Amino acid sequence: MTPAELSQAVQAAVSAAVEAGELTVAVPETVNVERPKNRDHGDYAVNVALQLAKAAGKPPRQVAELVAARLRELPGIAKIDIAGPGFLNITLDAATQGELARTVVTAGAQYGHGDAFAGQKINLEFVSANPTGPIHIGGVRWAAVGDSLARILRACGADVTTEYYINDAGVQISKFGTSLQAAANGRPVPEDGYVGEYINDIAAEIVKQVPGILELDDATQLESFRTEGLRLMVAEIQRSMEEFGVHFDVWFSEKSLHDSGAVEKAVERLREQGHVYDQDGAVWLRTTDFGDDKDRVLIKADGDTTYFASDAAYYLNKRDRGNDVSVYMLGADHHGYVGRLKAIVACAGDDPSHNIEVLIGQFVKMLKDGEEVRMSKRAGNIITIDDVVDWIGVDAARYSLARVPTDSTLTLDIDVLTSQTKDNPVYYVQYAHARMCSIARNAAEMGIESTAEDFKPELLSTPWENQLLGQLGKFPGVLASAGELREAHRVARYLEELAGDYHRFYENCWVLPRGDEEVTDLNRARLLLVEATRTVFANGLGLLGVSAPERM
Repeated sequence: MTPAELSQAVQAAVSAAVEAGELTVAVPETVNVERPKNRDHGDYAVNVALQLAKAAGKPPRQVAELVAARLRELPGIAKIDIAGPGFLNITLDAATQGELARTVVTAGAQYGHGDAFAGQKINLEFVSANPTGPIHIGGVRWAAVGDSLARILRACGADVTTEYYINDAGVQISKFGTSLQAAANGRPVPEDGYVGEYINDIAAEIVKQVPGILELDDATQLESFRTEGLRLMVAEIQRSMEEFGVHFDVWFSEKSLHDSGAVEKAVERLREQGHVYDQDGAVWLRTTDFGDDKDRVLIKADGDTTYFASDAAYYLNKRDRGNDVSVYMLGADHHGYVGRLKAIVACAGDDPSHNIEVLIGQFVKMLKDGEEVRMSKRAGNIITIDDVVDWIGVDAARYSLARVPTDSTLTLDIDVLTSQTKDNPVYYVQYAHARMCSIARNAAEMGIESTAEDFKPELLSTPWENQLLGQLGKFPGVLASAGELREAHRVARYLEELAGDYHRFYENCWVLPRGDEEVTDLNRARLLLVEATRTVFANGLGLLGVSAPERM
C-alpha cells in the first residue's frame, strides 16, 4: 500500500463516518500521510482527526477512533494506535508494505509520475543571459535548476514549454558589435565594451566567414560585426546548453518583438485596458495601481521604446501563445523586476498571483584548494559554463547546482566534487545506483531470477527493509511537492536520504546467497527490492538530468 493509497483509504473512512451520521464534516480533499521519525510509532502517522475535530464538534481522539474503527477492517492494516491528542499511528503488515516493491518495478520509469498539474500550460523561461558572452556561473545554476524543474513539472502532468529569451536588441548588443569591430581591426576595445579571449576568437571567426568585411565603410562594417557576432554567440550558447543536457523548446528573439510591431501593439492593448497615460512627452504605464514603487515609462520622449515596453510585449506574447502560467527565473540582481513584472500582468487584466511567478536565484562561487576561483581562461573576469564542466563534469555540476534551494547562496568545492567519497553528494548517489546494478549482474551470473510474478512481499520484514520501502513510497509525494513549490532540490535531497537507507539495508540484509547456500524466496524478494530501489534512483537522477551509471 502506497502513501497515496493509504491517504485515499483514510478519506474513504471519513466519508463512511459522515454517511453513517457519526461525523458532520466535509470530507478533506487531501489527507497527509507521513513516516514517523520514531519507528515505534508505526509505519505511517495521520493527523486527520486533529484537522476535523473542531468542525465535528468532538474531541480529536473521539474522531480518531471513528476513523480507526473503519481502517482496522481493511486488509493489510496490522495495527492502529491513537496517540497523543489524536494522531493515527498505522502499522501495515509485512506483505502490504512489501507490495510496494512490486508496484515500483511494474511501473518502471513512470513510478513517481502523477497528474497534479494535468491541464496546466506552463512557460518556463530561464538562463536568458545576454548573448554578448559565454554563459557565466549564475546562468549555469539556472540551466541546471530550470531544466530539472521542467522535467519534474512534466512528470507531474504539466504541459511545459522551456524558453530562452534572447536579448538581441538595445545598447548591450551595440557595445558587443563595437567590441568585435575594434578587436578585428587591432584597436583597443572601448572602455565600456566587452573583453576576454572570446571576443578575439569571435572577431577572427567573423573575418574568416565574411571575406572583405574589413574593407567595408565603418558603419556597414559595424552592423556586420554586430549581426554576425550575435549569430555566432547565440550558436555558442546553444551548443553549451545542449552539451549541458539542456534543451530549450523556444529561442525567443527580443528584436522580433520590435520588428513585428508587437511592442507598439502591446502599448495600445494596455492603453485600452486604461492603464497607459501620456506625460512630459513620454508614454507611461500606471503600475503603481498594482503595487509597483513607481510608474514605468514605455516610450521615452525621444520616441525610443524602453526595455520595460519589451517586457510587456513579451508577457502578452506568452499569453497569446496559450500559456496559463509564465515562470521567470531571474538572477539575484533582478529583485527589482518582480514588482514591475507582476504589475504588467495586472495591467493586462490577468491575475499576478496565478499567471506569473518570479523565482530569484542567488550567487554561486567556486573553490579550489580552499581559495575562491574568480577568473576564466577564455572570458576574462567571469567563470563560464565550459569552465565548470571542465573542472567537475556535467553530472557533478547539474546535481550540485540543483541540490541547494535557489534562494540560498551556493559554494561549489571543486576538490570535493571531483572526489570519490561520500562527501561528494553526486558520487554518493550515483555509487548507490551502480552498487545495485552490480548486485543484478552478480545475480544473473548465479542464474537467480526475481520477477514481480513470483515475488513474496511478506518476507521483507526487517526494520531495514521496512525503512527502505517507506522511502520508496515517499517518492511520488516528493515529486509533487517539488513541482508545486518549484523546488528541484527536494528530489536531490530525497535521493541522498534514499542512498543512506539503501546502504544501511545492504549492510544488514544479505541479498544473494553466500558460498554453497541455496537460493531462497527471501533472496529473490530482496533482489526485487533492490531493483525497485534502483528504479527510483534512475528516475530521480533522470529528473535532475544526471546519469545513472551501472559501473563506477
